[in-house]
Amino acid sequence: MAGEIRTRAFIRLWLGGTASGLATWALPFVLGIAVLDRSITAAQLGIALAARTVGFLVALPISGVLADRSARRKVVWGASLIAAAGIALIVIGLGHSAFGTALLMLGAAVAGIGQGACRPAYNALVPIVVGVDGLQPANAAMSISVRVATLVGPTLATALALGLGVWATLIAIALLWLVSGFVPPHPVEPGRPDGADARLTLKSFHQELIEGVREAGRHPWFVAGLAALTIVIALGYSVTNVILPIVSRDDYGGAVLLVAGTTAYTIGALLGAAVMAYWRPRNQGWTALGALALYGLVPFSLIAPIHIAIPIAALFLAGLGVQLFNVPWFSATQREVPSDKLARVSSVDFLFSYGLAPLGLALIAPLSQALGPTPVLVICGCACFVAPALAMLPKSSRTFTSA
Repeated sequence: MAGEIRTRAFIRLWLGGTASGLATWALPFVLGIAVLDRSITAAQLGIALAARTVGFLVALPISGVLADRSARRKVVWGASLIAAAGIALIVIGLGHSAFGTALLMLGAAVAGIGQGACRPAYNALVPIVVGVDGLQPANAAMSISVRVATLVGPTLATALALGLGVWATLIAIALLWLVSGFVPPHPVEPGRPDGADARLTLKSFHQELIEGVREAGRHPWFVAGLAALTIVIALGYSVTNVILPIVSRDDYGGAVLLVAGTTAYTIGALLGAAVMAYWRPRNQGWTALGALALYGLVPFSLIAPIHIAIPIAALFLAGLGVQLFNVPWFSATQREVPSDKLARVSSVDFLFSYGLAPLGLALIAPLSQALGPTPVLVICGCACFVAPALAMLPKSSRTFTSA
């Protein structure tokens, strides 16, 4: 990888991002273990996860504005401490009989706020730490940390919860948030935009948020790519999260396909991120969007029982394609968007791409029951192919550049 990411500053940023990723992915699994040992009920788990999602989505636009108004490092620090405080509230709620549910819901919402606030600020810190030339390898390294977190975080959290107990594991998650808050470097950040020193009011917040939305709209490749990404996540991820476990159980006799497919997806994602640390395709936008369309293979591979290797291969290619898209996507956003608006544009990115995912998860199960799984899988597969293809139409989508 490029020398820019071998610096002490980037290593510290990577460690902080990895810690926040591990903490984010571990929490739902620890709460799941809490249901198994009867510390909380299944209903309380559902409430907590919903509250966390709401907190995450509410924090994104707010943190985008704050990170562009002040030092992004301060936002990372504050957001990490907020997330750690949310975990502490959950711990207190587990031991409180009278207000346990209220504290659990409040803690999950506060933790979600911290998680959501971290994302735009971390994304906006990358170009400050590594510079323009190091963006692609840096984003590849950050993507690898995310994939490692998704693979290791739940497994490690489950093992700790079963061995040490839920409370001890939640404390470990809070400590990870402290690592996220204190370990990243303190780079010299660009001067704040005019008016950033003024007191933030509801009116000025609205104006600055609209500025971020307008900046996103100035880049046709970004609007088209974000629309494609949102559709693929909302539909493709819903298939792998809702229909894949059912297909694995009914057509392949248990959890074999689910476990093997999830592992193959993660391996593909790690490979894709590693490839993009070095590979710079000439038409990077078209390459990235074409790779994103590979997710459409997954729904079609689940329509009818076939050799188990086929859906596993489809999931591997989907993971590969997602990272072949993500790395140049983040790099282009950091390169093309002015620094003083980058956090707000990043918050728009995360708000749409992740914000609509719960809608897809909520709708796909009832639609499968009403229409049958085959029509739903065909619709999802076609959408995952068509959306990236349509996103290639704007001229700037070819290279992910606005010039």
